Order: sequence, then structure tokens, then C-alpha cells
Amino acid sequence: NGSVSVCDGQIESGASQKREERLRKFRELHFKRNEARKLNHKEVVEEDKRLKLPTNWEAKKARLEWELMTDEKKKECAAKGEDYDRVKLLEISAEDAERWERKKKKKNPDPGFSGYAEAQLRQYQRLTKQIKPDMDGYERQREQCGEDFHPTSNSLIHGTHVPSKEGIDRMVEDVEKQIEKRAKYSRRRAYNDDADIDYINERNAKFNKKAERFYGKYTAEIKQNLERGTAV
Repeated sequence: NGSVSVCDGQIESGASQKREERLRKFRELHFKRNEARKLNHKEVVEEDKRLKLPTNWEAKKARLEWELMTDEKKKECAAKGEDYDRVKLLEISAEDAERWERKKKKKNPDPGFSGYAEAQLRQYQRLTKQIKPDMDGYERQREQCGEDFHPTSNSLIHGTHVPSKEGIDRMVEDVEKQIEKRAKYSRRRAYNDDADIDYINERNAKFNKKAERFYGKYTAEIKQNLERGTAV
């Protein structure tokens, strides 16, 4: 009887241990489920907030953060007595500088005509980029003019400057390039004085040209007979 009671006690203790183990696992699963539910609810709330934001919110946010960081950097440089532009250039790597330079080269330098002011500005920028300072000529002109090199209200040097042959050649070459470029942009057709006048206005002339292009080879004989007066 004693041995039987010992065995019964061992069986009961083993069963209780298994029950406690199952309860522990059940509590862990319950805890994980609650955590997952909280995280899912949090993600749903965040996603709902993101969907209600404007479409370009991320770009605006990044722009605002960059502006705040730039303002803080400027304040730090001002406090230290440093030049912000120079400090910024020192922080740019060679790879970033090369990449930005390639982007500049890829941009279309001539976006087309948008207004006379913009066209004049592009012309001015193009001409200034072509300028190559002639320091020798500068020094010679400075010696020739003397004090009048930096004129005042009492200086009389108007009309005394004579441009060099190289400068005149450059101007002529540039004017010829402009004329050639304008000729390429022009879509006006040259007028032929010897062509037959078979139209009554500009619109009728365009229609006749289209008709001649598509049906000219089929109606050439009829047209010749009509001109000779031998049409049947």
C-alpha cells in the first residue's frame, strides 16, 4: 500500500507540473497576442494619419528639416565668426561635387523662347561666359589712358577707344553665328517668282500644294491638256 501511495503521489506531481507548464505557455501566448493587437492598432492609427496627410508631406517635411538644420548651422558659424558658405563647401565631398557638376552639364542650356527679357538674359550669360580676360591688353590700355583709365566727371575720353582687330573679328563671327541660327529657326518658305500662279490666296495655295503632292502624278496629263486647250 505504501508503494502504491508513493506512485500515486509521483503521478499527481507530474500531472501538476505539466498543467503548470501548459498554463505558463498559455499565459505567454495570451501576452504575445495582446502585444500584437496593440502593435497592429498602433500601425493602423499611424497609417490612417499618413493617408490623411497631403501627398507631398514627406518632401515638405524633409525640406523643413533641411532648412532648420541650415539655420542652426548658420547661427553656429556666425557665433564662431566663420563664413557659412566656405564651411559648407568644405563639408561637400568630391563625389557629390562631381555629381552636381554632371547634373549641371546635362541641363538644357537653351529652354526655348519664353520672353524677350529671358532671351536677353540668356544672350548676356552666353556672351559673358565666352569672355577671356586679356591682362596684357588691359595693362597696355591702362598705361595709354593714364589717369583717365578710371574716368571722373571731368574726363573726356568718349570716342577715343579703338577696338582691336581680334575684337572686331570675334564680333563678326558671333553675328554670323546668330544669323545662321535664326535661319535654322525660320520656317518661312522662299517665294518662287517663276512658279505658276494657280491660287487666289495663301490658304488656297496651301491646299493646291497638298493636292499636288498626293494627286499630281495622276492629274498631270489632264492639266497639260487643259493648258494646251486639247482636253476632250
